[in-house]
Amino acid sequence: MMARAPAVAGTFYEASGSALRRTVESLLANPDGRVPDAAIGLMVPHAGYMFSGAIAGRTWSRVVPPDVAFVLAPNHTGLGHPAAIGTDGPWRLPVGDVAVDVHLAKRLARACPDLALDDLAHASEHAVEVQLPFLFALNPEVRIVPVCLRTMSYAACERIGKALAMVSAEVPGRVLLVASSDMNHYEPRRVAERKDRMALDRMKDLDPQGLYQAVVDHHVSMCGFVPAVAMLIAARERGAKYAEVVAYGTSAEVNGDESSVVGYAGVLVSAQRPRHVTRSLHGGPQPEALLTVNPDVGGPKSAGAPSSLRSDV
Repeated sequence: MMARAPAVAGTFYEASGSALRRTVESLLANPDGRVPDAAIGLMVPHAGYMFSGAIAGRTWSRVVPPDVAFVLAPNHTGLGHPAAIGTDGPWRLPVGDVAVDVHLAKRLARACPDLALDDLAHASEHAVEVQLPFLFALNPEVRIVPVCLRTMSYAACERIGKALAMVSAEVPGRVLLVASSDMNHYEPRRVAERKDRMALDRMKDLDPQGLYQAVVDHHVSMCGFVPAVAMLIAARERGAKYAEVVAYGTSAEVNGDESSVVGYAGVLVSAQRPRHVTRSLHGGPQPEALLTVNPDVGGPKSAGAPSSLRSDV
């Protein structure tokens, strides 16, 4: 095993440790002063911080810092095993190192034959990495188990989710199940919001099979729907009773282009009703869901710009 070098520092987020620290602290500022919830699971977006950082930060700010995080992400590169658990570590970041819990990684691989220990799938994948500056800011001693999942059957999602629930239940201390996902890609804003609503409503109902079917039947290009489905299955097994859409928005709020947008959402899953329950995307005013980016860092999309200035990731 060897240290995992950052793959997207300087593109999805700042390469400077001091600059990244300031950005993440700002995104985690929690202006509403809400008390963090003891979440079981979380879904957070993974685009460049200019586009999805505010939604990610708002969502991360709502959780009690975990001791261990199982971070499930899609496989954008096509490399490695279809259901790959990473053991290389620590993961290097400009702000510090994040440790991998190799014992738990191996335990999870033994618990589910669909999973395999494979670091190639993680070598260039950004969807786990962009979550780690937030985790590190919440708890510099956090340990992670990174899992990279390609598209698979619902039955396979169910096996992985149940194994994840079983293994995570054995862990002492605070454990968080994290799904890294953006929402629908590259359609007009009204179309994207309608499709995203279908998926988010299934998540709010804690309905993993309904989420899977909504994505497939309505062609919702939600890149991390498999991680989200597996997370919901595991969270339900762990006693989850409530899911809240913490924030929602699209790339149009940054670049002004409503003709082709990417959606972003933060979802909190817990055993108890969250202290501040927001309404669903279609349930009327939801100011926290519409505030997607800090207006001070917004800007137009430009061809060839770094990923932190692009919405297509």
